[in-house]
Amino acid sequence: MKFGVVTFPGSNCDQDMVDTIESMTGQTVERLWHKDHDLKGVDFVVLPGGFSYGDALRSGAIASFSPIMKEVIDHANKGGYVLGVCNGYQILTETNLLDGALLHNNSQKFICKNVYLKPVSKSSAITSKLDFNKSYQIPIAHGEGRFFANDDTIKSLEDNDQILFQYCDADGKVSDEMNPNGAVKNIAGTTNKSMNVFGMMPHPERAADNNLANIDGRDLFQSILDSI
Repeated sequence: MKFGVVTFPGSNCDQDMVDTIESMTGQTVERLWHKDHDLKGVDFVVLPGGFSYGDALRSGAIASFSPIMKEVIDHANKGGYVLGVCNGYQILTETNLLDGALLHNNSQKFICKNVYLKPVSKSSAITSKLDFNKSYQIPIAHGEGRFFANDDTIKSLEDNDQILFQYCDADGKVSDEMNPNGAVKNIAGTTNKSMNVFGMMPHPERAADNNLANIDGRDLFQSILDSI
């Protein structure tokens, strides 16, 4: 499987993502530029974190109109795999590849810390091979990470097993106290009905190296590799 990581003006997690995927897959990862009109034959596109276009208007709003996003949308609509992390998740909601929106944190402050995630979806490639009795410690770093959707959309996400992760405590308990940004239902990540587009606010690529004293993020990438 061939991966591609897109860089937008303001991306700051692209190289971390490239390094993590290369170390997990042993493959060379294509570096894709936001002005490209060609995905260079990749099977799996990753939109990394950062502050594309300085988060002007709304986080991810301008990036959603970058030339390469037409190719990414076509790729996804044809069943190709796409993962958006943090700002990448925001871009996916701005392009309507994923339902819902990412709003300002309810604290109105930028939050950067480790959180715990409970895997929810048993159907998606990024979660299906995880341990559903384990909480995964993955860092967040965002100012607009509060997942929001109307009641009908939330019900649809629940009914179709599209909720990837919920914020929880170290024992897997989901509660308001462990919700870092006010997200509806503690939602930290979602997928589409076709299960080929994934979005999440926490950064698994920042928890995939022994030098960081946390390798929980590796399991998410391994789940992708084992499932696809």
